[in-house]
Amino acid sequence: MEFDSEKFKSALEGRLKRQYGKDISHANIHDLYDAVAASAREFILENWMATRAEYEKKPIRQVYYLSAEFLMGRALSNNLINMQIKDAVKDVLKKMNIDYNLVEDQEPDAGLGNGGLGRLAACFLDSLATLDYPGHGYGIRYEYGMFEQHIEDGYQVEYPDNWLPLLYRKRRGSHRDSLRHADCRL
Repeated sequence: MEFDSEKFKSALEGRLKRQYGKDISHANIHDLYDAVAASAREFILENWMATRAEYEKKPIRQVYYLSAEFLMGRALSNNLINMQIKDAVKDVLKKMNIDYNLVEDQEPDAGLGNGGLGRLAACFLDSLATLDYPGHGYGIRYEYGMFEQHIEDGYQVEYPDNWLPLLYRKRRGSHRDSLRHADCRL
C-alpha cells in the first residue's frame, strides 16, 4: 500500500478533532501519540480486511501460538518499521512541528513477563510475519505488568506497573466499579 502523507496528516488531525475536540495547536503530547497511533492503524486496516476476506474465501491452515507472556516492545515504532513508513511518518510530523521522539516516548513499555518466555513468544510472532505464515498469538491481557521500581530513601520499592492506560482497561461489571476506576489518577 502506498503511503500518502496528506492522507496521514488528515487522519491525524481528524482523530484529534473527533477524539479530543482539539486541533494540533491545542493537543498535548499524549493526544498526539494517540492520533499518530490511530492514524497508523487506519493505514493498515484495508490490508487487514483484505487478508481476512481471502482467508474466508479460501480457508487455509494457520498457526496459533498461546503464551502466558509476550514482550513485544513498543508497538508504535515496531508497526511503523514493519509497514516501512516510519521515515515518512517522521517527515509528516516534522513538517507539523511535532517531535516524533517525544511522541514515541509516550507509549509505555509493557513488562508482561520476566524476559525469556515473553521474548521467545514475540520472536515466534515476528518470524511468522517475516515468513508470510498466517498466524495469531494469544495471551493473557494483564492489567498490570511485573512491577515498577523506584528508589525511595535509599531503598528499592516496587509498585504495580500500571502499563495499560485506564481508557483501555477491561470494564468492570458494576457502575460503582467503573466510577471507582474513573477516579484514579493517571
